[in-house]
Amino acid sequence: MLGPGPRWPEELVSLVLPAACAGCAGRGALLCGPCRGLLTREGPRRIRPRPEPPGLPPVLAAAVYADQTRAVLLAHKERGRLPLAGPLGVALAGAVWAAVSAARARPRPGELVRLVPIPSERAAVARRGHDPVLRIARAAAACLRRSGHGARVVPCLGRSRPAADQVGLGAAERWENLAGALVAVRPPASTVAGSGPVVLVDDLITTGATLAEAARALREAGWVAAAGPSRGPADDLTAALVAAVVAGPPPGGRPEVGPSR
Repeated sequence: MLGPGPRWPEELVSLVLPAACAGCAGRGALLCGPCRGLLTREGPRRIRPRPEPPGLPPVLAAAVYADQTRAVLLAHKERGRLPLAGPLGVALAGAVWAAVSAARARPRPGELVRLVPIPSERAAVARRGHDPVLRIARAAAACLRRSGHGARVVPCLGRSRPAADQVGLGAAERWENLAGALVAVRPPASTVAGSGPVVLVDDLITTGATLAEAARALREAGWVAAAGPSRGPADDLTAALVAAVVAGPPPGGRPEVGPSR
């Protein structure tokens, strides 16, 4: 079972500064028990945006992006409440393990689950002072290791060009905005596609355009080669703390894109 692990950094902060819960704003803790529980209470669930971009890997999410969960993610990402990476990482670790289990891709002895975080724009990292997805991914990998599962973070994705702010864009416009925007370094010669599952991780999914573009970059760089599992029912919820097992090139290639109506 995946557990929360040590909480001493959070406790130390609470001794120095009066804390308000990042989820409900209650006093006395950086993240109160009920809000902490919301991150994992429902358990990982399969998410499919509508319309679904071709090439999107199977996605599992820890929680719905709403209410207290949304507040916690924003507090970590935009307000620098960095100790929240711990509980967010625990939730993401659950989604990662559920994703590799659903894909029947659990690592064999000597293999590792390789977590590939979606990279932030450089300007956003400079403004925030940290890369939130990378920080949460590292916390998730540490949680998996504490639970006896081999895992490491592989930050192999980068931005090949700037992308416009996605706020206000429709699904087709987001795909057009991101097409070709990500690139992956090729794996080392000693790394082969069968050396453990490759799992894309992000803090949020809306249209799926970012994850689909990241999967394309990983496939083209040679990180994966196997065919993916079949998909389940569609879901139009916006989800948080997502994990996507990357598989081989999908049939059909890129979708046609055009202005959203």
